Amino acid sequence: MAEAFLTAQELHKSFNEHKAVDGVSFTIYKGEIFGLLGPNGAGKTTTIRMLSTVLEPDSGDVTIGGYSVRRDANAVRSLIGFWPQELALYEELSAFDNLVFFGRMVGLDGKEARAQAAARLELLGLAQRAKGRVDKFSGGMKRRVNLAVSLMGHPELLFMDEPTVGIDPQSRNNIYDTIEGLRDKGMTILYTTHYMEEANRLCDRVAIMDGGRIIAMDTPRELRSQIGPPDQVTLEDVFLRLTGRSLRD
Repeated sequence: MAEAFLTAQELHKSFNEHKAVDGVSFTIYKGEIFGLLGPNGAGKTTTIRMLSTVLEPDSGDVTIGGYSVRRDANAVRSLIGFWPQELALYEELSAFDNLVFFGRMVGLDGKEARAQAAARLELLGLAQRAKGRVDKFSGGMKRRVNLAVSLMGHPELLFMDEPTVGIDPQSRNNIYDTIEGLRDKGMTILYTTHYMEEANRLCDRVAIMDGGRIIAMDTPRELRSQIGPPDQVTLEDVFLRLTGRSLRD
């Protein structure tokens, strides 16, 4: 039986009168890529902020690797990495120096930070550009450096928030291959995206949120089979059937 690595139980969060997250519960198993999908304003970002200890739930709890985000936030932070949608890099520094800096920030000594930086850049196909300044890199290369940063310190759970927005197909496919390789080595991943073909390719299971609640959760194939022949229906068809076609701000 698969081992649960993250368990969210009845998460609630409001901002003034707005209920952003309304009773969200799910489990992510060790070594799984779990997709969290939803239209703008569905509650995904607030949920991820609670899972990653940035925001405290009004009620409910999350357990990651056996630690509660409410009672053992520091222990949880030692297990997680975060790859944000926005670039989080010092562009005047080299790729290598960025990784060493962030490695030291997560508690690595200088020798280990340098060793991990070199290994991560090799993994992302950036070893030959290690000493290049980030401000000279393409958008896709910067995204790959951002991913390398998120892997410093050997996290066991990686949060990926819209990681392929605005990059070329070659970089996107490199990132896909890297994510699948990380999963194959046992890393647990929570993945958010608006690209349904990404979720269909990468995710073992998917939860669809709307209005602060999870309205569907299963494998991509099982979700597709709920509205038609799974080889003829797309995950986007499912998404639009469940969340509607009206525009969201």
